Amino acid sequence: MNPQTTPAATPPDTSFATPWGAFALTRFPEDPRERLRAWDAADEYLLRHLAGEADSAAGTATELAGRTVAVLGDRWGALTTALAEYRPVQITDSHLGRQATLANLARAGAAVDESRLLTTRDTPPERIDVLLVRVPKSLALLEDQLHRLAPAVHEGTVVIGTGMVTEIHTSTLRLFERILGPTRTSLAARKARLVFCTPDRALDPGPNPWPHRYALPQDIGPASGRTVVNHAGTFCADRLDIGTRFLLAHLPVPAPGARVVDLGCGNGVVGTAAALAEPGAELVFVDESHQAVASAEETFRANLGPDAPAEFLAADALARDVVAPGSVDLVLNNPPFHSHQATTDATAWRMFTGAKRALRPGGELWVVGNRHLGYHVKLRRLFGNCQLVAGNPKFVVLRAVKR
Repeated sequence: MNPQTTPAATPPDTSFATPWGAFALTRFPEDPRERLRAWDAADEYLLRHLAGEADSAAGTATELAGRTVAVLGDRWGALTTALAEYRPVQITDSHLGRQATLANLARAGAAVDESRLLTTRDTPPERIDVLLVRVPKSLALLEDQLHRLAPAVHEGTVVIGTGMVTEIHTSTLRLFERILGPTRTSLAARKARLVFCTPDRALDPGPNPWPHRYALPQDIGPASGRTVVNHAGTFCADRLDIGTRFLLAHLPVPAPGARVVDLGCGNGVVGTAAALAEPGAELVFVDESHQAVASAEETFRANLGPDAPAEFLAADALARDVVAPGSVDLVLNNPPFHSHQATTDATAWRMFTGAKRALRPGGELWVVGNRHLGYHVKLRRLFGNCQLVAGNPKFVVLRAVKR
C-alpha cells in the first residue's frame, strides 16, 4: 500500500495537523474513488522544522513574519495553506495543484490573493527571503526553477528543501550546490528528509540549459524530422517516447476543418503531427502542466507558423469549463498513470469521461497505453464500444466512438 493511501474501507484523511493549526486539505479534483492525502511526511517535517519543533528541544523557529516567503513545488497547497498568515508566494507547474491550493485556502478561511499563486512560467519575485522547495520528481524541473529563482536569492535567504528519502538523491544536492550554494541534508524522519542550502552570491551557475530542442526521427509520418521544444519537467525531454511513437505510426488524419484535441499534450508532438497531416484542422492542446503547455505551443509554432489556428490550455483534462460539450471531432490521448509517487487510473478516467462529453456524436477518442493497463475495458464501459487499432507486446492503440 502506498504510504499516502489509507485503506479503501475508510474515508481519506483530510485533517492536516501543523504547528499553525489543523487544516482540512484535499487534492483537486476530489475523487471519492481515491484515498490519497493532500500532504505527506515531507510537508510535516518541513513545517515542524520552521516552527523549531523538528530537531531538538533547543530548536529555533525560522523567522517568517515580514519576510518574502516563496514556496516552490507545493503539490496540493499544504505548505501554502499552513503558512497562509505569512502570505507566501506559491510557484507551481501544476494547474491541479493551484486549484487545490485555492480550495484549501478558502476552506481554511485564509485570504486568497491569486496574484501570489504563480506558475513556473511566470516571472518570479525580485527578492526572496525564505525559499521553501518541495523537491519535484523531475530533476530537470528543479534545475530550471533554481536557475530562474537564483537572481532573487541573497546571502541572507533561508533555503530549505523537503522530500521523501526516495526523492532526494546525490544529484539533487549537487543541483542546489551548483546553482545556489553549499548544501547539506538532515537526518531522515518518517522516511522524509530536509535539504539545507546556504546561498553563495559569488557562485556562477552558468546559463539555464532549458528548454531543450531536438529533431524527431525520419520514419514517423507527417512529423518526421520536425523540431520538438521541451521545457523542463515535460515528459521525455530529450527523445520521442516509445508510446507516442507507436501512436504516431497509426495516427488518424483529421477531416478538413475538424476540431482536434491533443489531451495530455506534453510537448505537443501528437497534435502537431495531426495538424501537419491536415493543416485545415483546428487544434486544441490541453495539459495540467504549465511547462507542457508552453512546450506544446513552441513545438506547434516552430512547425506550423505563428498564424495556424490553435489553442493552448492548462486545465483539468476536458472539464466542462475547458471546451464546450459536443464541440470536438477527434481527441488524441496518451494518458499518464502516475500522480507523483502514486500509481492511479483516476487521471485516465477523467480524461476519458471528459473526452466523451466534449466529442460530438460520431466523434472519436484515440488512446495509446500500456497493454497491461486494460484501457479497453474502461472505454467499452464508457462509450459502449472500443476497437483495437494496433498493438505490440507493450502498447495498444484504441479507438472509441461517441454514439
